Amino acid sequence: MAEGGIDRTVVRNECYQRGGIGIRERHNERKNGQYANSDIIAERLGHNLWFKKCAGTYEQTLDRMLTDGVVSTRGHRPDSKVFGELVFDVNTYYFEMNGGYDYAKTFFEEVFRFAKKEIGSEYILSAVMHADELHRGYLEEYGREMYHYHLHVIYVPVVQKETKWTKRCKDKSLVGTTKEIINQISASKKWAFTPAVDENSNPVYDRNGKRVYTPSYSLLQDRFFEHMRAAGYENLERGARDSTAEYLTVIEYKTEKAGERLANMEDRIAEEEIRLEKVLVDRQDVEQIEAYADEIGRTGKYNDTRHIELTESQHLTLTTLAREGLYSRKKINILEDKISDLEDKLKTVVGKFTELYEKTKDFAIALRLAPERIMEVIGKVFSENKEKADLLRSASMPTLFNTTHLEKSEWDRVRER
Repeated sequence: MAEGGIDRTVVRNECYQRGGIGIRERHNERKNGQYANSDIIAERLGHNLWFKKCAGTYEQTLDRMLTDGVVSTRGHRPDSKVFGELVFDVNTYYFEMNGGYDYAKTFFEEVFRFAKKEIGSEYILSAVMHADELHRGYLEEYGREMYHYHLHVIYVPVVQKETKWTKRCKDKSLVGTTKEIINQISASKKWAFTPAVDENSNPVYDRNGKRVYTPSYSLLQDRFFEHMRAAGYENLERGARDSTAEYLTVIEYKTEKAGERLANMEDRIAEEEIRLEKVLVDRQDVEQIEAYADEIGRTGKYNDTRHIELTESQHLTLTTLAREGLYSRKKINILEDKISDLEDKLKTVVGKFTELYEKTKDFAIALRLAPERIMEVIGKVFSENKEKADLLRSASMPTLFNTTHLEKSEWDRVRER
């Protein structure tokens, strides 16, 4: 807990493609037989609390929503992100000091109300409070078990898209009016960066003359903090503000205890298995990435000794980004090797195809010029040499696919004929 009884809240938001949601589902719904995170205590699984349980898998539920017309993927690319996840996190000691497990249930029930307001209850697939992850750092520090309570909310990111009648409409009185409103799945529009403005509503630019954008996650943090304060949780502080030397000392102590903070970071580590899923980004994505990079560059503040101080949330963000970079670098190397191998295989296939084309092009031309005559000749040849034809059909396979369908004696016998 920070000085003065204040505890910082952290909200993380991630979006996933279809292919990347499986690992999150297995973790959140506790479907794995075993877990890489040794802090998950099997005997505590019954303490996990679902505020909303998914009927079927995440993908099955999304498919039902699409079939029923609740949401739309009109205009989507194959690699579009169609799932989102909010993770709500607070200092573990906060719950210990305020009533433990029972207090955490009440607290996250209110958090779930905020999530429904933010996302729309009809678009939330699952909401589960994890209460089975042991905080080993506090176990050593205080000599008793403390569990890290946090909430996972899986949802479909939806925005309302309005379409209008165009000039092609036969009824010209309808042109320009609303044709329909679609509940469009769009992670980028749901969490679009907002252009920053000053107190006079003028655009804000950085020192390089680039437009400054306010990250969507920063605005989300504000809304969450304000909601919880209004609900009576006044001893909370917004996640990424107002570092103190005393609080930094706590971070340094925990950092020296390598592995003690893995309970708080476990969800982000699991996500690295599905990184590198989007290579091409559009211009809006580039602007958002640059804006986020600029904000990261301004992380922390100098103290009197000209050292940069970080809040716990800032430290978590930077170490997570560093970890992501290392995982991505390794995965890029692996993918480059796979691409090189596939290029070699493609050259082999092209060579085989070219060879086959050269051998058969005259037959193809003859078949186009006199198809009936050619098929008559082929049928006669096959009927007169049925056994040999069957053996030759099988014998052609090794050349194309590098497999063996005939014993050597049979192969030699065919060649001799």
